[in-house]
Amino acid sequence: MSARRSVGGSRFLYDSFEATQVHLDAQERLFEAHREALDYRLTRLESAVERLEKRLWLAVYGVAAGVLMHGALALVSFVQ
Repeated sequence: MSARRSVGGSRFLYDSFEATQVHLDAQERLFEAHREALDYRLTRLESAVERLEKRLWLAVYGVAAGVLMHGALALVSFVQ
C-alpha cells in the first residue's frame, strides 16, 4: 500500500494485484499443508514397510531353520 501512496493513481490499478497476491499466498499455504500431510503419510508408510520387511525376514529365517532341522533329523535317523 505504501507503493500506491508514493506513486499515486487509482486504487483500481492496485487492487487486482493485491487480490492476486493474497490468492497466491493462500495457494502457497494450502500446498505447504498438503506437502506436510504427504510427508506424514509417507513417513508412516515407510515405517509400516520396515515392520513388514522385518516380519518377512523372520518368516524366511523360520522356514530356513525348519528345513535345516528337518534335514538334520533325517540325517540323524538315517545314521541310526
